[in-house]
Parts: sequence; structure tokens; C-alpha cells
Amino acid sequence: MPILNRAAELQDEVAAWRQEIHRNPELQFDVFKTAAFVKQRLEEFGCDEIVTGLGKTGVVGIIQGRLGPGETIGLRADMDALPLNEITGKPYASTTPGKMHACGHDGHTAMLLGAAKYLAETRNFAGRVAVIFQPAEEGGGGGNEMVKDGMMDRFGITRVFGMHNMPGMPVGRFAIRPGPIMAATAEFTITVSGRGGHAAMPHVSVDPIVAGAAMVGALQTIVSRTADPIEALVVSVTKFHAGDAYNIIPEKVEIAGTVRTLKKEMAAIAERRIREICEGVAAAHGARVHIDYDSNYPVTVNDPQQAAFATEVAREVAGEPNVEAATPPVMGGEDFSYMLEARPGAFIFIGNGNSAGLHHPAYDFNDEAIPHGISYWVRLAEQALPAR
Repeated sequence: MPILNRAAELQDEVAAWRQEIHRNPELQFDVFKTAAFVKQRLEEFGCDEIVTGLGKTGVVGIIQGRLGPGETIGLRADMDALPLNEITGKPYASTTPGKMHACGHDGHTAMLLGAAKYLAETRNFAGRVAVIFQPAEEGGGGGNEMVKDGMMDRFGITRVFGMHNMPGMPVGRFAIRPGPIMAATAEFTITVSGRGGHAAMPHVSVDPIVAGAAMVGALQTIVSRTADPIEALVVSVTKFHAGDAYNIIPEKVEIAGTVRTLKKEMAAIAERRIREICEGVAAAHGARVHIDYDSNYPVTVNDPQQAAFATEVAREVAGEPNVEAATPPVMGGEDFSYMLEARPGAFIFIGNGNSAGLHHPAYDFNDEAIPHGISYWVRLAEQALPAR
């Protein structure tokens, strides 16, 4: 079955919504304008219930089917943008310096709004659909906040589904896998303290730069020499801040980075080895070290049964050749993981075509993907909630 005719008819309207959201990006939980925009659309569609303020600024709309009672499934989109300066030059580019939709959350929100409009018009399902619009995916854990706010129990959600665009994958294609599909994330900050002094007399100083540089090199051995080569693990140092002058050995160095893994066991190994390596290297150089380690999003794990179901729905919409059912995991993080810890479900990727990469200042969501995303959401709801 190709994309739905009604979804194609809605493309221009939904694209206009998307571009309006794109013009007005908001960060983390401060998505007040976006949430108000979503609420207004849901009211226009005639949703049976609309709740705001979940997970601080999240919005949930409930659509009751016309085919009788049944379970409630959740369909989720994220609303927040990123702290970047946009360089697309598009007519609808960000009007707020330092903020832009560089991950496609504007498109995710618009597609789910389009699906909500369709489902509210037709109601060709039993039970209820909860359309979930969450804040703060980009580092704030808004998905976790909505779960902690009791969203799943409040609406009786039994299964939950998410979707994210994928640059480089052609429009009209989908990719999914059972089990781990996105990585757990963690961040570390390592502060190395030495004894500053004149750069011409290093023998009376304890140089934290030399100790820190040794740590950076040694941390690479976690993946190459501690982890099982078959397991997925990333340890990346992304910051190294030290010193202000050519002739001064500084007192401190700050090193920071990220850890990504697909298993809790590997995450534990990485944290333990970061601490052991840095403490050992510091001691060898006569320096002191303090490590702040923050475990963030858990692994995004697709329930095998729900992943198989979502795969079949995607094949209905796109055709079997256009659905990759065993796509490799992505080592990026995703806070939809918290919703999948609370309820079984599946997360799927939708093609964004030949665009700039995610989190790039030249990125833009491809509006040609809109009817494909709407069709997937609609068919997912109708297939998940058939008449009894």
C-alpha cells in the first residue's frame, strides 16, 4: 500500500506548520510557543482530551476511535531545538540567533500533528491514540520527565512508538531493528590539578597539561584493549582546556568527553576504567584528579514483537524493498529510551534524503518526507487498534 491520498493532500499544510515551528526554535524545556502551537492544532482537530504541562512542558492529545473500546497506544514526537546558528538561508530560517532546529524535531512534531488531524477525522480504529509531544530530548531527558509525571498510567498507554529522520537515507525509506537501536550515553569531566609555575622552570612545577595529555592517550586503550572487540563502545574526548599564556604552566586542566555503548555492562566497564586510568596517570605525574561522571540516556531498545509489527506497517506504506528490517544500531543517544523502558514499543528511522547531517548548521528537515511519516503513523494506529 503506498502513502495515503489524504496524507499527500495534507503535505502543504503540514509543511507550513513545520516551517512555522522552524522559524521559532526553542531549547530544552522552554518550548512554550511550540507547545501552545501544538495545543491549538489539537483543539482544532477536535481531540477528545488535551493535557499540557506533562514533563514540565509536554503535551498529550487523546483521540478516541469509533470502532469500540480497546487499548491505548502512544505515538511520540519531540519539540525542542539546538543551540546553533543556522546557515541554511531558507526563507523560514530561525529568527532567533543561537537557536535552530538542526535535528528535525520540527518535522517530527509536524508529521505527528498531521497524523493526529487524519486520525481525528477518520477515527478508523478501536481504543485510543495518545499523541505525545515531548520537550527536552536534546540533553534534558524530557521523555523521562513525562514518564515520571505518570503519563503511561494516566492515559493507560500499553505500547509506545517513536520515529526520527535520517539524513542520507532516501525519502520514502524506513529503517528499524529489534533490540538495541540507539546507544546509552554518558558524559565525563576530568579536572587535573598540578602546581603552576614558570614555563622555563618546569622542574619545580607539576604540569597538569603533560598529565592530561597522557590521560587522553591512555583513555583510548579502553576501547582498544579493555573492551571485547565484538562489543560496541565509544569513548571520545571532546574538550581539553588549559592555560592562558606562553610562559606559564597552569594550575589546572579540564578534559571532557562522552561514552556510548549498547549494553549496561559495557557502560560500567567504561566508567570504571576511566576512573582507574585517570587516577593512575595522575599519581604517576604527581598530580591530583577529580572525575565527574554523568550517566545520561539508557540504551534505546526495541521490543522484538513491536519492532516486527512496526516493520510490517512500514512495508505497507513504503513497500518491502524500502524497509531495512535489520539496520545497524546508531551510537547516538535518544531519550525515547525512557518510554521504551516503561512500555514495549519500537523506534524507527525515516529517510530525510541527501541533507546535511543532524546537528549541523546547514541541516533542514525534508518536507517531502511528510506524507510518508503521516502514512506510517496512521497505518500504525489503525493496525495496532483493529475493531474487535
